[in-house]
Amino acid sequence: MRTLIIILGGFALWGASLGIARLISGSPASSTWPPTVVFTVLWFVLAGANMWVGISQAGYSFREELPIFLLIFLLPVAVAILVKWKFL
Repeated sequence: MRTLIIILGGFALWGASLGIARLISGSPASSTWPPTVVFTVLWFVLAGANMWVGISQAGYSFREELPIFLLIFLLPVAVAILVKWKFL
């Protein structure tokens, strides 16, 4: 359940980054690549921090946490890139 909540948080962060970029630019037709790139870098750091917590405080090994990290990181990023590429 915690993994699902974190993944949904990733989608919310991507939406927030798109919204902030549109507010700053003032144009709804502006490029959405910069906020997607910023989201990807920020999400990598946050997913890495989640992995670090799992290893250092929850007692999981790196090998146990790596698949969860990949799921948490790659799912929102892949959807963000796919949506940007096909629809935005």
